Amino acid sequence: MAGDSKPARKIMVVAEPTRESAGALQYALYNAVFEKDELILLHVENPTSWLNVISSMFLRKPLVGNSTTEGGGGEEGGSDVDFLEEMKSACKVAQPKLRVRTLRVVMDGKDKATMILSQTKEQGIDLIIIGQKRSLSSVILGSMRPAGPKVVDTAEFLIENCSCNCVGVQKKGQNEGYVLNTKTQKNFRLLA
Repeated sequence: MAGDSKPARKIMVVAEPTRESAGALQYALYNAVFEKDELILLHVENPTSWLNVISSMFLRKPLVGNSTTEGGGGEEGGSDVDFLEEMKSACKVAQPKLRVRTLRVVMDGKDKATMILSQTKEQGIDLIIIGQKRSLSSVILGSMRPAGPKVVDTAEFLIENCSCNCVGVQKKGQNEGYVLNTKTQKNFRLLA
């Protein structure tokens, strides 16, 4: 998108090797970022999580001539490319002039949502976009939970507690658009 009249912003997409995260990135690229913006793909790693085992299955050798290393010449066929670099490559295909960078942080004893919040402050983020998985059963069961520690998903926590704007994105199918959740709008349907 051309955005000459708008000031440059820093937009963060929470990056995971999931369908929800891919939907959030797609929403960001086609509906939220402008050419002058900087897009940061943040991945919060939990060294003890089973997700690390799954994400390692997504490692593959890059195609010849498809290197995305920063700072100079590529190492064609020399190193593994992970889902985060693949997401970055997809950004460059969709918006070649967009500044995109990846950022990996380790949970370091904190929970994922707290790490994301600290990175938004440290990086000076204007907008967070996070994929949100929300089924009817989790909505119903979540409201029927007995008193006690309430389990809130990361997206909901960020939407309610972030000092910058935060959008939870649910992709609704190939041509069915998105359902967006923000602090002020719940279940807003965007046909795109």
